This record gives sequence, C-alpha cells and structure tokens, in this order.
Amino acid sequence: MVEENVGLNSKMIFEVIRREGEEELERPKRSLIWSGVAAGVMISLSVLGEAIFRTYLPEAEWAYLVENLGYSLGFLVVILGKMQLFTENTITTVVPVVHNPSRRMFRQVGSLWTIVLAANVVGAFAVALLFAYTSAIPAELKPAIEELSRHATGFPAMEAFQRGIPAGVLVAAIVWLLPESEGSKFFVIVVFTWLIAAGDFTHVVAGSVEMAYLMVQGLLTPLDGLLQFFLPVLAGNIVGGTVIFTLLAFGQVRDELDET
Repeated sequence: MVEENVGLNSKMIFEVIRREGEEELERPKRSLIWSGVAAGVMISLSVLGEAIFRTYLPEAEWAYLVENLGYSLGFLVVILGKMQLFTENTITTVVPVVHNPSRRMFRQVGSLWTIVLAANVVGAFAVALLFAYTSAIPAELKPAIEELSRHATGFPAMEAFQRGIPAGVLVAAIVWLLPESEGSKFFVIVVFTWLIAAGDFTHVVAGSVEMAYLMVQGLLTPLDGLLQFFLPVLAGNIVGGTVIFTLLAFGQVRDELDET
C-alpha cells in the first residue's frame, strides 16, 4: 500500500524520459515528418485561441490574464496527442545522450531535431496560408491575429533570444512533470503554457505560425523573420530546455545513476 502511494523520484522520472527519448530516436523518419507537420498545424490553436479571447473580451485589466489561457489550446492538443514538437525534444531526446553520449547518439539527435523543426515550420506555414487567404477564420479575428503576430516577432534579436530561454525551461518542465502527473496532465500543460504567454516569453514553433502569417502576406521579410525572430528564439529555447533544464536535471541524478 505504501509503495503504491509513493510518487516517482527524480531518478525514476529521468529513466522514464530516457526510455521515451530512445523510442523517439528510433522512430522512422516518415513518422517524424508527419507528426511534426501535424504539430506545426495544431499549435496554431494557441494563436487562434488568444485571438478569440482578445477579440471578444471586454477591455479590462484582467482581460490580459484570461486572454493568455487561449495560448494553452495548441499545446494541449500537441502534447496530449503525442505529436512531435521541437521544444519537447530539447529534453526528451537529449536525456539519452547525456546519460550515454556517443557519436551515433549525437547524429541521431541532430537528425531528429532537423526533421522535426523543419516539419513544424512547414505545418506553421500551411496553416498561416489558411488563416490569411481563406474564409476558414472569421474576418473579425484577423486583426487580433495580425496584432499578436507583430508583437511576437517584433522584439530585437537579443531580447527575443533572452525571452526564449524561460520558454524553453517551462516546456522542459512540462516534460519532466508529466510522468508524475497522471490525472492532472491537463492542468500541468495549461498552467505552464499560460505562464509562457502571460510572461510574454517567445516560443519558436508557436511563434513560427505568427511569423509565417506575416510572411505570406508580405508584412515581414524572410530575412527579418529569420534573423530577428526565428534563429534567436530557437537558440533561446535550446539554451533553456537543454543547457539549463536538462543538464540540471541530469546533475541531480547522475551519481545515483552511476551507482545503479
């Protein structure tokens, strides 16, 4: 009875994520591509959710906090649906590498990151075209989508990088907490992704939808999008998810793993 009510310790959580990471690294490339494209499409629900709240909420001091709940919608679908989101892989697929580093593992991670990130961006551009040039989205929502998109991509490059670090940490924290969150995964995802939006942090995949929305309409040049938003935020998310969170998580269990 006592064992049934004892939660997972850090070493056990690390092991769960390590095994998940190894499974991800062995998945066929075609599966990664389709799953990554699906994630890029579905993460657009975060932009759409925020836009709906911004359009219809009354002007009030509390409206900003409620509006950012919409940001959680895309992450709920992507994470609970087990789709390939690049920022999740900054911890999931890195854990096996820090546990047992080898050239083969580094190559596998590099290949998976490249495939998933490219697929996420393809999905983001596909849905941006849908938002911009069809009637799938009501016209009254489009000003809010454009406003959100201009804000997300409008930071100076260094600030975009720095704001990407907390977002990377928060997404990695979601991945770390999910094995111990049976029955409450919904709330873990909502709370942490709401923090990303409410804190005005930058996320490379959700932000790619906003970047693409401006690009496909000629409101943002590809060079500006790449240098001012995409690359700085990508670097910030990797620093937050891998360099900070994953290495700290590994540090707290390393000696126990060696003993095992």
